[in-house]
Amino acid sequence: MKPTKALHNLGQSIWLDNITRELLNSGTLQRYINELSVTGLTSNPTIFDHAIRNSATYDGDISKKASSAKSPEDLFFDLALADLSRAADLFRPVFDRTDGTDGWVSLEVSPLLAHDTKKTLAAARDLHQRGGKPNLFIKIPGTPEGVPAIEEAIFAGVPVNVTLLFSREQYIAAAEAYLRGVERRIEAGLNPAVASVASVFVSRWDVAVSGKLPSELTNRLGIAIAQRTYKAYRELLDSARFQRAANAGARAQRLLWASTGTKDPQASDILYVKALAAPFTVNTMPEGTLKAFDDHGEVGDVLAADGGDCEKVLGDISKAGIDVDALAVRLQEEGASSFVKSWTSLIACMDSKSSAISKAG
Repeated sequence: MKPTKALHNLGQSIWLDNITRELLNSGTLQRYINELSVTGLTSNPTIFDHAIRNSATYDGDISKKASSAKSPEDLFFDLALADLSRAADLFRPVFDRTDGTDGWVSLEVSPLLAHDTKKTLAAARDLHQRGGKPNLFIKIPGTPEGVPAIEEAIFAGVPVNVTLLFSREQYIAAAEAYLRGVERRIEAGLNPAVASVASVFVSRWDVAVSGKLPSELTNRLGIAIAQRTYKAYRELLDSARFQRAANAGARAQRLLWASTGTKDPQASDILYVKALAAPFTVNTMPEGTLKAFDDHGEVGDVLAADGGDCEKVLGDISKAGIDVDALAVRLQEEGASSFVKSWTSLIACMDSKSSAISKAG
């Protein structure tokens, strides 16, 4: 049995953390679905920046749509939604078969809005309506300003992928926002079955402390944070509060592992995939990590519901001088800034490509 199939059979969804028009046009994404048990897809500004900047396959659409687009940002969302709509159609059989648990694609609101609750909510509603696909998640960052927008988006019936979560505390804030939105729908007599995932970034922890820990703790921080968060996730699913909501028809917000590509060249290229196997979770993998796991992956022990040895590991890391709580805040802020940088680059690319095509015409 293929390692990807074994992981899928364990109960973890494998999503691809990438989208390009070449992936769609070449049939590669369909092959990943057929052969590697891929059941969903995520995107972000960095992914689209690389896709559009390094390819001529978007130039035809840019030429056709540039004159009618209100702005370079509006033009980008036209292109992104075209790609994601095609991907959503490929995953639609999975979405239908799992009654909406799986088979999702994700599009992020402008990261320039990460610190503006009202504009984030307005953008989420607009993009979901423009997308017109039932299996399109709108990504909203789990920043302090994003948390109220998550609650309001769920209450409005918009499926949300909460992104840029780095700690148990940030996850709990996002999960409670999701539950509040669901509970308000129940009180209002609305269908509470609005889907969501909460995306916890893993490998960036180990990048942040590279060279600052003794060898026995190298590449253990990200996994320990994930273990701690998984314990909180399982406790929430077992809570009377969630079970009351589920009894009224609510769905569980699934936990998603993001940033699972290994950054340390000395470490296993499937380090985070093997360590984070757990049923009723999602692992969204970069293409290289997906291929590596297909080639030489193995499913190891399932994550312990009680967090395993995470508190001991985190205690040892704290003794080594790392302030984990402060680092979680910094990583979220840096993640938001990184997406803003990619977004600025992407919009500049859209502007320059539009101008060049217009002059050539």
